Amino acid sequence: MTIYIICFVLVLFFSIVLHEYAHGWTANKLGDPTAKEAGRLTLNPLKHIDPIGTLLLPGILVAMKMMGYPSVIFGWAKPVPVNFVRLRHPKTDMIWVGLAGPAVNLIIAAVASRFISVDASTKIFDLLYDTVYVNLSLAVFNMIPVPPLDGSRLVAGILPNRLAIPYMRLESYGLLIVFALLYLGVFGKFILPVVDQLCNWLGVNIP
Repeated sequence: MTIYIICFVLVLFFSIVLHEYAHGWTANKLGDPTAKEAGRLTLNPLKHIDPIGTLLLPGILVAMKMMGYPSVIFGWAKPVPVNFVRLRHPKTDMIWVGLAGPAVNLIIAAVASRFISVDASTKIFDLLYDTVYVNLSLAVFNMIPVPPLDGSRLVAGILPNRLAIPYMRLESYGLLIVFALLYLGVFGKFILPVVDQLCNWLGVNIP
């Protein structure tokens, strides 16, 4: 059980790192080298560690799970810096930068789903299934249209500037809004059903 949890945490961590790297890579290709200049356009996981989201919170949740308490292990990496003003076409390019992270998670989930086999050992099956489920959850969760989540980049790119500017100012309260939504059950009522449907589309049977 301990080895499985460690493997699961590693899968979660590297999925988050790839998610953030995709934002920086896409922004760099579209004219904004901010992440590259800051030394963050790298797959080196040490560059993406957030003390709370990558170490403290997942560590507490892992400890709770190992003690038998029901807990969902999640976390986040340090966001890759993006200066949307430096993009060649800020209004439209911010959409592609925002979609890059969830797109990578969808790709990881799709690839992992191809290796799931009923003939595999239970531990391998569980780890591959969790890889699919975690990455789909990351993709769907990040598309919630609350700044600074990725879905807000799509909304801001579509809205006219007179509405996009005050909308993006919500970013100062974004974390509080997200936690409030989670407390109100948004994750279980809206996100998980979408994740389950995506699993079905990938041919992954939900245990």
